[in-house]
Amino acid sequence: MKKVLFLYTEIAPYLIACVERLVKDHGAEVHIVRWPVNDEAPFEFSERDGITLHDRKEFTVASLRRFAAQLAPDILLISGWVDKAYLRAGRDAVKRGIPSVMISDTAWRGGARQWAAVAAARVWVGRTFTHAWVTGKAQARYAHYLGFPKERTKLGFYSADIDRFSPLAQRFRQDRPAHYPHRFLCVARYIPSKGHQYMLEAFAELCDAGRAGDWELWCIGTGELYPMPFRHPRVKHLGFVQAEEVWKYMEQCGVFILPSLYEPWGVVVHEHAAAGLPLLLSNAVGARHRFLREGKNGWCFKAGDKESLKDALGKAMATPDAELLRMGVRSAELAMAWGPAQWAATLMELIPERHG
Repeated sequence: MKKVLFLYTEIAPYLIACVERLVKDHGAEVHIVRWPVNDEAPFEFSERDGITLHDRKEFTVASLRRFAAQLAPDILLISGWVDKAYLRAGRDAVKRGIPSVMISDTAWRGGARQWAAVAAARVWVGRTFTHAWVTGKAQARYAHYLGFPKERTKLGFYSADIDRFSPLAQRFRQDRPAHYPHRFLCVARYIPSKGHQYMLEAFAELCDAGRAGDWELWCIGTGELYPMPFRHPRVKHLGFVQAEEVWKYMEQCGVFILPSLYEPWGVVVHEHAAAGLPLLLSNAVGARHRFLREGKNGWCFKAGDKESLKDALGKAMATPDAELLRMGVRSAELAMAWGPAQWAATLMELIPERHG
């Protein structure tokens, strides 16, 4: 039995789905040290066989290092470099010959701050991590600049819970030819970087100009901007919804939209693609590179540009229902190429590289 230790920031249901697959497929024993639940994403987690959750606040730097040493995991995975105690545990693992994996969803953008971070990090990254496991190609480029060679960099750290969402796509293929729901669905925290304001304005302007047909916009989430003062009769703000309840709203909506101004990846894109929804994504959404094919299963628009978004919304509204259904099928096909099973297998591949 392999022991796996995660030193994590905020866990989410999709991570637990992947870890459950790791336990099921490979018999791993998994321990997760995690930060407190974020008020903007108050997910509830229960104990699961093979998975033990630990609260970060229960550890000091010294006690966390002792805990990791006594557990003696076969691999250590660490969320970025924001927690100094986690980094100390990573250095201890490297000294003991244990793979220490940096997890990151930060995309390379090439600004002065990132170049400065690279210069500073190169001094200690090699002593703290042996590998990097990132979400996509832009993140892999950042890892390369930090000093991780290609052979020690893995893609695909994020994955949707395919088993939860793919049955929706199968059902949609049967039910939606008779009645395709004309509703856009946005699932995102209500924070400035998600772009709610210009999305709401763009949709409302199309409605008020008589160009939206019978379409509606539903929004799920909470955060510092919730509840938003913006109101419109065709916009519904649903608040926070637990992961196991989201499907109830997904099955009533026809197109997923994410207008983020900054979105390094966005697992929510994978989730809605797996559910068989066409996608409307800003060009700031990292996951679009993997799950969006322009005109085939959705459209991309310029982040923060209301007119660009209105154009994309108009394209979706003008698309016949039968074609929207076909686009959803294409989304599901793209989504099914990666899931928790592949994620778990990738993690296991990292272990023998140091223990073979």
